[in-house]
Amino acid sequence: MKIFRYLERIERIHKMVLQENTGSPDEFARTVGISRTRLYEIMDDLKFEGAPISYSKSCRTFYYEEPFHIEISVDIKSLDNEEVEITSGGQLFFQRPFFPDAGILSLFCKLTTC
Repeated sequence: MKIFRYLERIERIHKMVLQENTGSPDEFARTVGISRTRLYEIMDDLKFEGAPISYSKSCRTFYYEEPFHIEISVDIKSLDNEEVEITSGGQLFFQRPFFPDAGILSLFCKLTTC
């Protein structure tokens, strides 16, 4: 799945940035197996999430300006019957009206020209 590959790349990028051993952006992208453009897109995603990433031209490496930690965890497992009943697959969400106040719904429809 693409999401797992993306998460693995983020983890790899993070480890290399921590070691301050990335090389130039082109070298870093090549090492990670992505284009330079894609590398910068991922860096922008990380910065958006608060990662203080910078690049040092003199040291030719990306680095964190201050201590930063990324923890990625994915747990995939089958649910037993009890867990299936407890989670109900989102069924409770759909049993409640999305717009409990009809006034809000009518205002929304006027604003969006339903």
